[in-house]
Amino acid sequence: MEKADIGMVGLGVMGSNLALNIAEKGFRVAVYDRDPAVVQQFYKNAGALSDKIIPCETFEALVENTRQPRPFIFLIKAGQPVDDETARLRLLLDKQDIIIDSGNSDYRDTVRRLKALGPNDPTFVGMGISGGAEGARHGASMMVGGTEAAYERIAPVLNAVAAQYEGEACVALMGPDGAGHFVKTIHNGIEYADMQMIAEIYGVLRDGLGLSAPAIGDIFAKWNEGALNSYLIEITAEVLRTQDPESGQAMVDIILDAAGQKGTGRWAAIEAQMMGVPASAIEAAVGARAVSSMRAERALAEKTYGTADHTVELEDQAAFINQLEQALLAGKIAAYAQGFVVMQAASKEHGWNIPLATVARIWRAGCIIRSQFLDDIAKAFDDGEADNLLLTPAFVEKMKASSGALRQVVAKAALGELPMPALSAALSYFDSFKQSRGTANLIQAQRDFFGAHGFERLDKQGDFHGPWGA
Repeated sequence: MEKADIGMVGLGVMGSNLALNIAEKGFRVAVYDRDPAVVQQFYKNAGALSDKIIPCETFEALVENTRQPRPFIFLIKAGQPVDDETARLRLLLDKQDIIIDSGNSDYRDTVRRLKALGPNDPTFVGMGISGGAEGARHGASMMVGGTEAAYERIAPVLNAVAAQYEGEACVALMGPDGAGHFVKTIHNGIEYADMQMIAEIYGVLRDGLGLSAPAIGDIFAKWNEGALNSYLIEITAEVLRTQDPESGQAMVDIILDAAGQKGTGRWAAIEAQMMGVPASAIEAAVGARAVSSMRAERALAEKTYGTADHTVELEDQAAFINQLEQALLAGKIAAYAQGFVVMQAASKEHGWNIPLATVARIWRAGCIIRSQFLDDIAKAFDDGEADNLLLTPAFVEKMKASSGALRQVVAKAALGELPMPALSAALSYFDSFKQSRGTANLIQAQRDFFGAHGFERLDKQGDFHGPWGA
């Protein structure tokens, strides 16, 4: 039997879908799962694609049936399972073989795993995948971290199964070791912020204007035809217009308001904090999910303080809805700007040389945060216009046109007791960023007063202390 071009370890939803995608694109794939019954059922269900699939019930069979240098994609639970399966598989592999962890792993684990491999061991690749099960099956955005030699070996398969945007595959090498998983982490951080901002605007439309879910869905569908065109806006419209077949109510109206999280958004906020890079919109989104889980406390607080009247008094509702559209655009731009600054800082700190323009390009299809202004982001980094997107001509123009609406919306929401943690954080970041003299001079004075930390002066060079208590 002809050997497989690539191996797959883990036949859960993501692994099985990606394996079918690989087979459909004409590559032979050897598949393995710890449960042999899962392997056989997958092979049976593959139908016409089964002639491209080699079912393997042991690691030995998986290795034997994959051509050298052998690449193996892991799509299993992140953390200890990846360590365990790496330890088992590496004993059977040669120096040129490749283990590819494609789960939502912490990039620090990827760096550690690569360093733990000896000179005669296989190499380790960390590959972030965005697009969920649908992306795995029909084309995802893939962010690879590893050696150039390893990437060259797997690139033909990845280029074929990745999402395509105007003929370009949405996959690329982000840099060595943990670069791919780091970029995926920041992607998810931006995703958190984007989703939270959309939810905040939904809250204004629902509670402030009293609109029904289907009516709000129609508004988002209209917005998706303009500057906000993106996957998340598109699915928001569909979600809001979907009816529950059991109750006949809008589906979204009977879903518990407690958002889950798997950790990647939190990692993005933590990494930004560790590098001293502001990512306030992402941090606010992570915090909002945590607050959403505090259902008992929130119910008690509402009973204690009373139910707020969220009604927003308006002279022109249509004009305000247009403001909401522009406010969401401004907030999204600020969140993307923060995410790219975090990637830039990490790239410098770790020596990764992450190609930021390429990041924007491979996010244009397949991934969750794909949106129409990623072309503008790619061009800005190609042209080397600025380190921060908020200083690039295209986005300066967009923010000048939309930031006023963000300010008005945040103000009206505050007066109506409508929470806007992410959008208000985006506005504060924007206002702080464009203020040449802020208020940190007072903080420096306080730090020097109680801790003798010193400060710089405006009128001369050096490190100084104040005459406190003199």
